[in-house]
Amino acid sequence: MSWLRALKETARSGLSVERRRLEPAVAARGALGLALVVGASLALFGPAVAASSAFGAFQAAIATFQRSYRPRPTLALASGASLAVSTFLGYLTASHTVLFLVLLAVWTFLSGLAWAAGPTVGIIAASNVAIMLVTVTLPTSVATAAGHAAMIAVGGLVQAALIVLLPVRRWGVQRDALADALAAEADYARRLRHDPTASFDPVPLMTARSAAAVTPRQARRRPAELHGARGLAERIRPVLASLADPAVGAPAEGPQRDRVRELLAAAGELLDAAAHAIRRGEPVELPAAAVAALRTPDTGAVLTGAPRRAASRLAALLGDVVETAEPRTETAAETRSRPTLVELVPVAFGKMRAELRHESPILRHAIRVTAVASAGYLIGTALPLGHGYWAPMASVMVMRPDFSQTYARSVARFGGTLVGVTIASGIVQAGHPDTYASAALAVLCAFGMYLLMRTGYAMNQVFVAAYVVFLLGMAGEGLSQTIRDRVLLTLLGGLLAMLAYAVYPAWETPRLRGRLADWLVADGRYAAAVVTRYADPAGPSCPDVREALLGTRAARVGWQEALARAGHEPVRHRGLSHAAADGAAHALAQLGRVAMLLEAHLPERGAPPVPEAAALAEALRRSTERGAKEVRERRPPRWDELRELVGRWEAGEGAPDHFLLRKGAPLLLAAMDELTTALAESSRA
Repeated sequence: MSWLRALKETARSGLSVERRRLEPAVAARGALGLALVVGASLALFGPAVAASSAFGAFQAAIATFQRSYRPRPTLALASGASLAVSTFLGYLTASHTVLFLVLLAVWTFLSGLAWAAGPTVGIIAASNVAIMLVTVTLPTSVATAAGHAAMIAVGGLVQAALIVLLPVRRWGVQRDALADALAAEADYARRLRHDPTASFDPVPLMTARSAAAVTPRQARRRPAELHGARGLAERIRPVLASLADPAVGAPAEGPQRDRVRELLAAAGELLDAAAHAIRRGEPVELPAAAVAALRTPDTGAVLTGAPRRAASRLAALLGDVVETAEPRTETAAETRSRPTLVELVPVAFGKMRAELRHESPILRHAIRVTAVASAGYLIGTALPLGHGYWAPMASVMVMRPDFSQTYARSVARFGGTLVGVTIASGIVQAGHPDTYASAALAVLCAFGMYLLMRTGYAMNQVFVAAYVVFLLGMAGEGLSQTIRDRVLLTLLGGLLAMLAYAVYPAWETPRLRGRLADWLVADGRYAAAVVTRYADPAGPSCPDVREALLGTRAARVGWQEALARAGHEPVRHRGLSHAAADGAAHALAQLGRVAMLLEAHLPERGAPPVPEAAALAEALRRSTERGAKEVRERRPPRWDELRELVGRWEAGEGAPDHFLLRKGAPLLLAAMDELTTALAESSRA
């Protein structure tokens, strides 16, 4: 993609407005917390302290809107406390340019590395640096700076208290995550009726797994219907695939296929009903036709062999899902543990330390944002525009570890600021609102921002820019700065951010082959773990199939995210064309799907072992590891060892006395050959 086209695409993305479900009650709660803090601060301490405390409450509410499954009060408290510390330390050095630059550089570098701990931590850290640049200008002494910092922390405390006192849809994000996973399973079942080899996107299941992890305090209060259904959905997916696939399930045509289509349709309806009940916390309303289709006695007469076993297992699992989805009062004892915020600190620092390597995109982002924030502060201060912090503030807020988000947000920030500052400054100049009127307008802008938070960054920035203008106007700051000055400084910050990425990029495109190789290795380990279980069903030393499955999911999502980022980069494909990438992804998805079909019929621990499966597992492991090395080296991968083993089995030499293994081994090899074909032409380029 050329630079011109990349700029057009990112600009269009940044200025787009998405249609999302609005949450007015949550937005009103955040605005209420802000209004309480601003009103009390104005009455007790005056406009300057009110402005500082307002920034704390404002940022704390923003933190609770992030896509995190941690308790929302915890996020608000952490945001308010960290901003209070940033403000106080910033004020102590603000009068000494060199010292403040050092603090700004260190703080910004750490905020850039914080993305290693996740996007929620990264966003909160970046916002703290940006807001610190404003709040350090408000106090007039060390004592007042301490007071401002304390009130900022109080702002976070008030937002946390309101979340506890005025709960809106308790466990709503966890309910949505689990319901989305079940709905994705339902959609998968319906698609299998028409496409027996359809692929399944694991993201909803991964999201539900992340949402299922809770802190000890959450575990004592979690509704019982949010525990167990996710694990059942995980077990249903391979059963659905094995029932539908003609290679190991029912024939492609005939009475058995018709019966399978009925079962898949019924499964989709029951999963949808369970998803609806969990999302709303209501009893499950079972569709009578679907229940009748699953309970009809002729299934055993129509289906035989593996399809019959899959149908029986599917009916049992669906019954468990429906039972689990019913609202109950007791909570489950067994939970996935999520570390508390204090326990997370060393984990976060460990992840940040692991990114201190030259090829890390997180480290490159930290270096970029540090250089840009420091340069923006110096340039903004030197320019005769006043309030030069607008430039570095804009840079820090728009910069992200990847190209497309940085450029899209830079364009959106400039456009939103232009509109927001123009409207707000026009209101100030025309109406001359007093302190309390300015505070009310700031709260109103905050409500608009919270309400439209998820509709797009450009719309978000319209309200943020207006909010800052009214808030600083309430404190008597910034009224002398013209619309032109603010817009120019915002433009300067955005241009510095875009220039930094062009000069010191972290392109995803050259790393695509590495991502593909990681996915291949993960698929190979998953397939080998499944096959090993056939060789030794009761063996305690067998690889963990569940862990291997999670590994291949993470590798697949990593590839998909990298491919999406690379698609917007102004970089040539460097040996991996779009066609090759699509073909390779399809091949590896098929490899994982075949392994999943084998997983659906894993033998019980008391079942007789199949010794021949051990050779297949070892051939899969070695072949995929060697193939991954060849992918990284831009060579077509070869599967000689696996091909030789499958050839002997097909010739009747040492073949296992197991239908699924005899059918599955050639399917695994076919998927891997498809990968070689997809990469062959690209490797010759």
